[in-house]
Amino acid sequence: MLNRVAVLSDIHGVLPALEAVLAEPDVRAADRIVLTGDITAGPQPRQVLDLLIGLGDRIVWISGNADRELLEYRRGQRASIPDPIAPWAAEQLREDHLDLLGQLPRSLSLPVRGLGDVLFCHATPRDDEEIVLVDSPLDRWQEVFSELDSDVRTVVCGHTHMPFVRLAHGRLVINPGSIGMPYGRAGAHWALLGPGVDLRSTSFDVEAAITQVTQESSYPEIAEWADYFLRARATDADALGVFAPRGGHSDAP
Repeated sequence: MLNRVAVLSDIHGVLPALEAVLAEPDVRAADRIVLTGDITAGPQPRQVLDLLIGLGDRIVWISGNADRELLEYRRGQRASIPDPIAPWAAEQLREDHLDLLGQLPRSLSLPVRGLGDVLFCHATPRDDEEIVLVDSPLDRWQEVFSELDSDVRTVVCGHTHMPFVRLAHGRLVINPGSIGMPYGRAGAHWALLGPGVDLRSTSFDVEAAITQVTQESSYPEIAEWADYFLRARATDADALGVFAPRGGHSDAP
């Protein structure tokens, strides 16, 4: 049984945001750090992976759709990726990085004090691209949990880059938000589990981070990318406008 688990999702290859969260005392003291996918698709994929690999067994890895897409692209299993930075990011990875991504599970469970067996996944337990939102209807939650064992009472997911905690058919559902590509407000968003649930946001020097990322990344559009995502110029309303029809809503907000 783990006393404290830090959950980091959707890092998207942003090293200064990751470093800021890893420096948090509660993250440093956590029994495990669980990564719920989309680790690499961003401006500093090699640096992010190497930092995380160096933390050893404290890191628990889960694949996200973006990680899978980068691997498929490099292995010749797909010709393109919708995210403009992703093909570039895929080409930056070494073979050992690709081998690691190829071994990552889509989901896993860990026992956490106060929460029992917690299922960690990227989007939903059955699909790494499926959309569920804090206000998705209960029948949508019933659909995405249809293959889940009844004894799983806590589910942690990422993918939509917006943090929330809610109950759905008696299950506690947690989204920690995004480390590297937050929607709605700037900062690196994560969660601390055990014995309850704390949604956390780590502030860091955004101007310095933009400078660092711009200087260290060779992505051709890095200045625009860093300005848009590190400043969180995509609002929660923008994101919901895109996600709501796929999250079980009949109409976008």
